[in-house]
Amino acid sequence: DSVLLTPDAASLPCFSCSQTPNPHDPCYNANQRPQFCLPELSELASGRLVEASSTCSGPPGRFCAFRDSANPGSKFCQGCQEHTHRSEHLTDSNGDTTCWWSKPTANATLTLALGRRMEILYVALRFCSPRPESLAIYKSMDYGRSWMPFQFFSSRCWRRYHLPPTTTVVKSMEHEAVCIEAQTALKPLTGGLVAFMPLAGRPSAQRFEYSPILQDWVTATDLRVSFDRMHSARILGMRRKEASYGVAELQVGGRCKCNGHASWCPAGKDGGVPQCDCRHNTAGPECDTCKTFYWDRPWQRATPKDAHECVACNCHRHSHRCRFSMELFELSGRQSGGICLNCRHHTAGRHCQYCSPGFKRDFSHPITSHRACKACQCHPIGATGAICNQTTGQCQCKNGVTGLTCNRCARGFQQSRSAHIPCMRKLSSSLNFLPCSSHCTPPQRRVHMNLKNYCKKDYVLQAQLLAMEKSGTWWQFTASILAVYRQRHVPIRRGEQPLWVPEQDLACRCLHLQVGKSYLIIGNDEESPDPARLILDKNSLALPWRDAWAHKLRSFQQQSKRGKCWGI
Repeated sequence: DSVLLTPDAASLPCFSCSQTPNPHDPCYNANQRPQFCLPELSELASGRLVEASSTCSGPPGRFCAFRDSANPGSKFCQGCQEHTHRSEHLTDSNGDTTCWWSKPTANATLTLALGRRMEILYVALRFCSPRPESLAIYKSMDYGRSWMPFQFFSSRCWRRYHLPPTTTVVKSMEHEAVCIEAQTALKPLTGGLVAFMPLAGRPSAQRFEYSPILQDWVTATDLRVSFDRMHSARILGMRRKEASYGVAELQVGGRCKCNGHASWCPAGKDGGVPQCDCRHNTAGPECDTCKTFYWDRPWQRATPKDAHECVACNCHRHSHRCRFSMELFELSGRQSGGICLNCRHHTAGRHCQYCSPGFKRDFSHPITSHRACKACQCHPIGATGAICNQTTGQCQCKNGVTGLTCNRCARGFQQSRSAHIPCMRKLSSSLNFLPCSSHCTPPQRRVHMNLKNYCKKDYVLQAQLLAMEKSGTWWQFTASILAVYRQRHVPIRRGEQPLWVPEQDLACRCLHLQVGKSYLIIGNDEESPDPARLILDKNSLALPWRDAWAHKLRSFQQQSKRGKCWGI
């Protein structure tokens, strides 16, 4: 528990002190390191219009007051005069010489709009009349749309506000309004003070900067003072219709809510709403967010121990935008959570720290240079793509291709005419040592093609061989199918497709094939070990193509469509 302090006039801050600029920025220490800072305390009500629900503004109204704070016999009365007792007197510079007076007998409220969220440190009213027997202070945090109790004063707390009179505040209640009996006595009859300090007596007040509850407790956009009950007019020695509330000054001490990131809160343009002059790379009306690109750590309110400066994302000068990831922040041990967006200069990655696909590091320039990455320049035919090793610049080459940019054939390979297999393996003379004497007979150089022979074959093709490469015990040729004169079981399409030849058949010259040449290819699917593939073996024929065959083969193809091959 904590003793509830009741401030008196001597304990209130100076209302008229001017704000003197500091010789250095208080938000940074002598070593220019960020540190906790606050705007100076200021008088928030000065010069602001107070809205009064009741004003003694003309006949037949009449109010009575006292010239001597202790002598009831010093009473004097006067009639209400228009424009003489207005609420503007509450916040003018005339002090006790002018007063706002309410209409006699009526309860009244005074409402002050602060224009923005402020941290309230005190509210004080100096009376021309006797102080009220019951008075309540309310605050709004949403510009007057809703109100919540801030403090109650009454000699009859339970009867008036259904609260017990409180002398101490426990920690579980430090964010709630309490009712106190102090400052409600009849005397002084004039010049009496009612003052409220929101943090007085609150257990966590000494650690305010570490208490989100109290930070929220002192925050307000508007204040309202409700005069709920006068002392008895009979005790005051006046008739009931002569009793009014009179207030000389309404003073509100506080500062802009800048969350420890600003030491100055100047008025806006043309004397508008004050704005925090944010430091520590923060932004927003209350310095309640980080500036654009300063999202490597989450925003936090500054404290005396840690300024919680917003930190720029590390994008190596290749981006001006980033976002924050709490997941990455936690994984980094709460050190870094920024993710760079729209990396430029051909960079990529969370920190724009490596080159984008198709580019490699140029180590003659630092990573922060706009020339840090340069194109891989992979050969469009010899490389599998445009991507290279970002450190060495080595492109990914096709089989049989070598070079940093894949621009030449490797040893043992020779250039072909195929874009798919640009380099083919040279036939090795060692293949002649395979046993061939009984494997196949020499290939036929001529064939007598008639309709009967045509109909017995499963496929008859014209194909050009573009490239070849070794694949286990097979040679894979890239063939361009130029014409399909016959096909039975497996559909064969025109265009490029692989054609497979057993290694031994080629080594024993059962088939005589040469890349770049066109051939008439004749064979049967039944003899193929894999019908799904187009396979040439020792039982197939591959004859150098002659253009004169085309007309005859077209004739056989038309006869086959008319059913001439049935039964053959």
